[in-house]
Amino acid sequence: MLRLISSSSKSKPYSSLSYSISIHSPSNNNNSDNNPKFFSSGFSINSAITAPLSQNRNGFPKFPAKIADFDQYGSRFRRVQDLVGGTRNFSSESSLCRESINYDVVIVGAGPAGLSAAIKLKQTCKENDVDLSVCVVEKGAEVGAHVLSGNVFEPRALDELIPKWKEEEAPIHVPVSSDKFWLLSKTRAFSLPSPFNNKGNYVISLSQLVRWLGHKAEELGVEIYPGFAASEILYDTSDKVIGIATNDMGVAKDGSKKDNFQPGVELKGKVTLFAEGCRGSLSEKIISKFNLREKGQGQHQTYALGIKEVWEVSEDKHEAGSVLHTIGWPLNHKTYGGSFLYHMKDRQVAIGFVVALNYHNPFLNPYEEFQKFKHHPAIKPLLEGGTALEYGARTLNEGGYQSIPYPVFPGGAIIGCSAGFLNVPKIKGSHTAMKSGMLAAESVFRTLHEGSPLEAFWENLRNSWIWKELYNARNYRPAFEYGLYPGLALSGLEHYIMRGKSPWTLKHGKPDHEATDEAQMCKPIDYPKPDGIVSFDMPTSLYRSNTNHDHDQPAHLRLTDPKIPELVNLPIYAGPESRYCPARVYEYTSDESGQLKLQINAQNCLHCKACDIKDPKQNIKWTVPEGGGGPGYTVM
Repeated sequence: MLRLISSSSKSKPYSSLSYSISIHSPSNNNNSDNNPKFFSSGFSINSAITAPLSQNRNGFPKFPAKIADFDQYGSRFRRVQDLVGGTRNFSSESSLCRESINYDVVIVGAGPAGLSAAIKLKQTCKENDVDLSVCVVEKGAEVGAHVLSGNVFEPRALDELIPKWKEEEAPIHVPVSSDKFWLLSKTRAFSLPSPFNNKGNYVISLSQLVRWLGHKAEELGVEIYPGFAASEILYDTSDKVIGIATNDMGVAKDGSKKDNFQPGVELKGKVTLFAEGCRGSLSEKIISKFNLREKGQGQHQTYALGIKEVWEVSEDKHEAGSVLHTIGWPLNHKTYGGSFLYHMKDRQVAIGFVVALNYHNPFLNPYEEFQKFKHHPAIKPLLEGGTALEYGARTLNEGGYQSIPYPVFPGGAIIGCSAGFLNVPKIKGSHTAMKSGMLAAESVFRTLHEGSPLEAFWENLRNSWIWKELYNARNYRPAFEYGLYPGLALSGLEHYIMRGKSPWTLKHGKPDHEATDEAQMCKPIDYPKPDGIVSFDMPTSLYRSNTNHDHDQPAHLRLTDPKIPELVNLPIYAGPESRYCPARVYEYTSDESGQLKLQINAQNCLHCKACDIKDPKQNIKWTVPEGGGGPGYTVM
């Protein structure tokens, strides 16, 4: 049986989570040319070890990062041990039966929305002297491990949830000190009026804030289980959702049970909230099954891929609280996207690049566009002499108001980025995700305590400041369907003159996967070779993400039709999956006969979900791997 072993060490709080994992690591030399097969299934340093998660493979502290008091979080590991290897035992010695554990509320995903819902629910219980059991299940090895965001944080929702967050030492320390917006050409930067209005906001690490929220939730009695991936929705005979099941652990790639096999656990709730983040695998099933998109605002969701690095720069170049956004180069005028550059504390700088996934040219490579961007003469000097600390990627919702699904279904609701509350012109979604979780919690409490219908959540959402924000911002993203300069003109009209009150609502273009043109219609893009100073090859970057999966497990990236990559994607679209993936999961390699075949390096996966969104024929299905796998973000 797999056990998560709780350590009593106070000096190494996060070394308490230990389990057998498989390490896929390059040599100490960052030049990946020395490791040509590092990210292919042909390379293997598959030594299974019991690996403490107290530091990552670069030697940096893995959990937490630069938060001194995180030894108080050790309680979370004791609860996980109770679940899988301690006081709770599976009902069948043969491991053929899954244990079922009942709660009042089950929440899938320990991100801003899920934890805010849990906290608000417990606060409301305390105010009304009611006891409801709340469980949060999280697929990352630790709360915050899979959380990636810019992030310039608007504290509006946090002010409502935990008014004394400053006194309670939330990891929010750097107020925005300057706010710039540039239009880039290849060699110049042109200053534009900043539409972001970041006065009163803070530059933060969202992964660190989420860890703090996790602690606050546990103080209130919420049970949090990291390292467990929700893989199945449980229904009763009337198709009402009654909870989730985590996936089996210790299953080999061929489907056989390994020595450490452990069946999944059924977590049943009177109400289940899905807070999986953008393109949540279970949330999408719920949306499809109950036709929630059609019952809501009606339009399809549209997405972007965000790629981010955290750097440590020299003291003389660091300006704590400085915020910069850019648009334009290196993307062409038909592709929507841009960059962000935020100065955090401790000489750290968050730099990232966002590319809308409705781009047309299948030769476009978002990762390479990001590396190219860092060589702009207005950007490169900041990074020279610095050190890249961490790398990651995640998709984000850009559909906004037009794409919000009806969030309520029999037995639960969808909250946060699983529903899609990102405010595109603000480039912010954490505050709206948190507020959606809080509103859902209020409705859940009334449902369980007073018998009120959960559908009240929809009306509460429509009457909240979330709705007003997204309505006023609704025409910004679709304006760029017409190109960069028309988009700037139309969005400027919306923002500065109409102020969101225009009598029209623009529609989104084609779904992202349908927007990809055939390769014969497009010009290949030649990207420069990385210099190893400010730009890096994929293996070097991926090494900094701390991502890890047990190689010997069933593939979590599944092809509906295994023939489509070779018969459609490669000949018609030039194999776009080998470029849009920011982790080199998908590679076309020659077989013994010289034919190119798709190779899936699932162990590289960053859980960004780009493949599930952008594949031209929607042939790739992203599902959860074993819990605890994936990236290990600390300051993202």
